Amino acid sequence: MDVDVRVDAFDGRESMTSTARYDVQVRDFILSGIRSGAYRANGKLPTERALSEQLGVPRSAVRDALAVLESGGAIKRVIGSGTYVRDDIALGAAAVGAAQASTASPSEIMQARLLVEPQLAQLAALNANQEDFAKFDECIRRGDAAESFEDFEHWDAALHEAIARSTHNRLVVEIYGMITRARDLTEWGELKRRSLSAERRDHYRREHHVIVAALKARDVNRAEEALLAHLRRVRDNLLGL
Repeated sequence: MDVDVRVDAFDGRESMTSTARYDVQVRDFILSGIRSGAYRANGKLPTERALSEQLGVPRSAVRDALAVLESGGAIKRVIGSGTYVRDDIALGAAAVGAAQASTASPSEIMQARLLVEPQLAQLAALNANQEDFAKFDECIRRGDAAESFEDFEHWDAALHEAIARSTHNRLVVEIYGMITRARDLTEWGELKRRSLSAERRDHYRREHHVIVAALKARDVNRAEEALLAHLRRVRDNLLGL
């Protein structure tokens, strides 16, 4: 049954919406199918439409989940053919990455983000195209309109992932994919929930606008500085520094 309990001002109380983190649900379903053998190496996955109907989630959530799984090396998408499970070697590497990600602490995740994402912003400022800019704008718009913790966190994560993908560097995207998996597999979400107040959310929202403006202006230095300042605020709020 759908649940729609909203909390005003992100005050840290229990909050759920029927739209919360469908992409994680899809990812878990596909990865479980791979581990169980239901989806074999080099085998074809169901279509986006079929997965959407089977799981009762929006197709946009399926697309987001497939993008993350592709960046993490678990699947490959072939234009005009479909989506396939990667071969055994790729799956082995993905499994090792997932195991490592599952043991990462929030402190380790933040250290990795502070090391990787500011440099990633430099590449994004140089390589992002108009389609990427449109994705940034969508994440900003939906994050600004979010009425629940889950929705805001979803579009927050989606923006950072979109920035990674806008580098158009497959190795960079794969590295960031491991950070994304770590956030999904640790106590990150609950810690973030407890640390997020209405005031802090407004800070994050304004910082997202500054980051995107720098990226769209192709200002490499400002993009790096803005993303670094944002992550330092997230770290301090999250870890109580």
